[in-house]
Amino acid sequence: MLVALNKPYGVLSQFNPNPNEPEQATLREFDLPHSVVPLGRLDMDSEGLLLLTDEKSLEHKLLHPKFRHRRRYLVLVEGEPQTTDLERIRQGGLIIKGHRCLPCRARTLKKMPDYVWERNPPVRVRQKIIDTWLRLELREGKNRQVRRMTAAISFPTLRLIREGIGSFPLGNLAPGQWKELTEEERAAVFAK
Repeated sequence: MLVALNKPYGVLSQFNPNPNEPEQATLREFDLPHSVVPLGRLDMDSEGLLLLTDEKSLEHKLLHPKFRHRRRYLVLVEGEPQTTDLERIRQGGLIIKGHRCLPCRARTLKKMPDYVWERNPPVRVRQKIIDTWLRLELREGKNRQVRRMTAAISFPTLRLIREGIGSFPLGNLAPGQWKELTEEERAAVFAK
């Protein structure tokens, strides 16, 4: 079984709460099938597509770096990155915690995509600082990599949404909703 969840902001990508924060929201709140575990993770302050499975073999197939699966993100950053700023991400080579990042796709968007939901709590608004939406596509998934990449080019991430893996899109799943993937959707997850 392969399940797609739209993980809301503020939820841990695990079923058990941390011992020192028992009130923290976890995946337990979404009535997911009992046998599934997360395939990778999304940080508590990130949102969007999280895959879960009860098939151990999928973990290696999706997460091992040698397969370089595509992961697409919508990123709201503080400021207005220029072409030269994004070129530093596109070319690859940024050093993040001793790791040299692979090249990735990066482009600015004119506005927030229509299908993006309002976050609860909302991102703070500062009237004198412009925010910009970016779309990034990576073929690796290091811890907090997108946030560290945008910070490395001087544009801190304010909001991060994973919108797709492979050619499988998050689609119209609302925050907190999940569905079991069909065979066709499963194939899309692993599409190059």
